[in-house]
Amino acid sequence: MSAYGAASVKAAPDLVRIRLVVERMKPSPKKAFEAGQANVASLRGVLRRHDIPDAAVSASRLRLTSEWDGYGKEREFLGYKCEASFTIESRNLDGLQQLLIEVVDAGVNRVDEVDFDVHAKGELRAQARRAAVQAARAKALLYAEAAGVGLGPVLHIQDVDPESVGNERYRGHGAGGATAEEDLAPGHVVVSAAVVLGFSLAAQ
Repeated sequence: MSAYGAASVKAAPDLVRIRLVVERMKPSPKKAFEAGQANVASLRGVLRRHDIPDAAVSASRLRLTSEWDGYGKEREFLGYKCEASFTIESRNLDGLQQLLIEVVDAGVNRVDEVDFDVHAKGELRAQARRAAVQAARAKALLYAEAAGVGLGPVLHIQDVDPESVGNERYRGHGAGGATAEEDLAPGHVVVSAAVVLGFSLAAQ
């Protein structure tokens, strides 16, 4: 017999991850690069004032593209766009609002994403996996009792990502740890895990 178990663990976030883009368009490649480099320098100055180390900043190389408006014969050349993207991690959640204000003032054109996370995600995942195994075992015991058979040892263990494509059949069948409304409460990061346990059966 196979039984599916799922569990979630909540924790207050202690990390924010921000994805930013700096874009500058100028009539020549040289001016576009110069403008982009100036804004990148301003952005790094803001990050240092907020005590964000260079190791917490992942940046792309400056990228240059030709920008046009319209199609065919009506197409009009707009200029050269210099673009650089950044992923920034910070533990100062209280200073997030001011950080965003200052990076935009420094020349950031786009704030693509602001994600909250936890540093101890591995530990939380381990807790969720233990709870998922317990949920699967409890469900298997219930089914075995209802069927009048004994539950034998575990024959196989399959780790499952319930959010991945192909595992939709498992959703809604977790025991004692399925996602509930309170798991989506603002101010919490939810770490989930799921497992399928295969048991042997014996007549009672």
